[in-house]
Amino acid sequence: MSSPNATSPPATTSTRGTTSTPKGSDSFVHLHVHTEYSMLDGAARIGDLFTRAAEMGMPALATTDHGYVFGAYEFWKKAQGTGVKPIIGLEAYLTPGTHRTDKTRVRWGDERTSPGDDVSGSGAYTHMTLLARDNTGLHNLFRMDSQASLDQVYAKWPRVDRELLEQYGRGLIATTGCPSGEIQTRLRLGQYDLARQAASDLRDLFGPENFFCELMDHGLDIERRVQRDLLRLARELALPLVATNDLHYTSPEDAKAHSALLCVQSGSTMMDPSRFKFDTDDFYLKSPAEMRHTWRELPEACDNTLLIAEMCDISFTEDEGRYMPQFPCPPGENEESWFVKEVQRGLAERFPAGVPDYAQRQAEFETDVIVSKGYAGYFLVVADFITWAKDHGIRVGPGRGSGAGSMCAYAMKITDLDPIPHGLIFERFLNPERPSLPDFDVDFDERRRGEVIRYVTEKYGSERVAQIVTYGTIKAKQAVKDAARVMGHPFVVGEQLTKAMPPDVMGKGVPLSGIYDPQHARYGEGKEFRELVATEAHLSEVVETAKGLEGLKRQWGVHAAGVIMHPHHAAPPGRPGHHPVRLPELRGPRPGEDGLPRAAQPHDPRRRHRQREGQPSAGHRPRRAVQDPRRQAHLRAALAR
Repeated sequence: MSSPNATSPPATTSTRGTTSTPKGSDSFVHLHVHTEYSMLDGAARIGDLFTRAAEMGMPALATTDHGYVFGAYEFWKKAQGTGVKPIIGLEAYLTPGTHRTDKTRVRWGDERTSPGDDVSGSGAYTHMTLLARDNTGLHNLFRMDSQASLDQVYAKWPRVDRELLEQYGRGLIATTGCPSGEIQTRLRLGQYDLARQAASDLRDLFGPENFFCELMDHGLDIERRVQRDLLRLARELALPLVATNDLHYTSPEDAKAHSALLCVQSGSTMMDPSRFKFDTDDFYLKSPAEMRHTWRELPEACDNTLLIAEMCDISFTEDEGRYMPQFPCPPGENEESWFVKEVQRGLAERFPAGVPDYAQRQAEFETDVIVSKGYAGYFLVVADFITWAKDHGIRVGPGRGSGAGSMCAYAMKITDLDPIPHGLIFERFLNPERPSLPDFDVDFDERRRGEVIRYVTEKYGSERVAQIVTYGTIKAKQAVKDAARVMGHPFVVGEQLTKAMPPDVMGKGVPLSGIYDPQHARYGEGKEFRELVATEAHLSEVVETAKGLEGLKRQWGVHAAGVIMHPHHAAPPGRPGHHPVRLPELRGPRPGEDGLPRAAQPHDPRRRHRQREGQPSAGHRPRRAVQDPRRQAHLRAALAR
């Protein structure tokens, strides 16, 4: 597949400052990539992407997931040690000239315009590819996406407008985007002058060295119809070209699993000719040779992918952090001095007849460790919201986990157990040699948990408090059921297969790969399943399709109890009266690995029990049983067959 023999613009200048693009290089960098965090649309697992990119000798790889930066940290983390530089980006959803809170559907065409040629999302948004050039750009990308999400999620996505681009555009590289971008949409509608003006405005906003004309060619008419005008526009505005492949899965053989994933998203089957689908199987991690062959008439478009990779350099700091929430101390006090006084006051209240020597000695030892590690403010903040909860009649657990071994926590009424008589050891919670952060497991009455979160948000500021995002993953049994449905099989086929699979133990099932792996600890339990699948060819096809779905992200949500507190800005300021803040919207390291304390984690003590017993977690309503007698009769007949 080659690009049309359009009139080519002059060769793009390949030197920016001290960086030069390697001429005649045979390498390539993919800059438009949808990982598993483009949920129910991207089927490219991050680990597989880096493994394959390293095998092909690619120097870098980008992530540009739809609308959110959920996978940014994991993408960066899994790149370490592979020799492939990670580039963090986003396929942003831009408003069609409206404010991000304006829900007006906009049409740029007329009554004769095909809906597929006009503004995407039925007039809700256009697309733009954004890449973080440096850590300033990375932080701006996070802030912009977070602010857009807070202000309004419309037509499934947080939308960015020109105001946010101007506010957070520093440190970002932008492109004209895919066929759903503003420039290509205008070109399809025959509005060349408006497309040129839009591109000129964006070039001025990001800077000439940071704005590229993005070229795609998957053999689709929607791409090739505008390519001549797109190249003309790039020539007139002196925009450097950059070639991309709209990557949604890692290998060509993953195309079928990706088609099944799209059917899961749309609720359709693979036999439905009108279903949402990709019209070619070219949306994979193509080799540098394939990409350079496609764009052999415009080699600078491939060269510029290497240039952008050299321009981009971001990092996450992984170390023992000091991102402790700051406690508002009385005048003349700091966190350390106030912490010492609060511990001594608490000891006097806990032991009204006189503080025992063992308690005083232990408290003094712990105080030295806590202050030297910089955790005084952490204790003050946790004690503050626990005290507030108790004062307002909200039930609080007596203490759980290693935090119950702290005498200072007992004195400050964080816990209600004297650790010494109970043989609880402080060093399990915190000691001078321990690099990781301590954590208190705090149990609140789930019915009033939101009040505690609201109190913390209002006292410490909505920009300093954020709830944690969670993800629903397609597990083995659900993957089998989804695969059976999208392949058009009756409901009972999925039921038959999943009932033959090994049961979950402590909430953990056996992956499909483990059922077929003799080295897996529970391989023997999969004998019934393997024998069943071997009896019918169509069951084998279902399982193979399910393997492509298993482990992918299905949806995201807000953790009911996990809360992050930060001394500066955990998230953009929320709207007045808007609680709780639902950010940060990326999958970061687990609390305690990122320098953020695990202080505010109100816990539902029934959650683990419910999951172990196969009951729904708090906040999830069980589905009603099928009551339609005709439906039940149909199922019985199908089972009998």
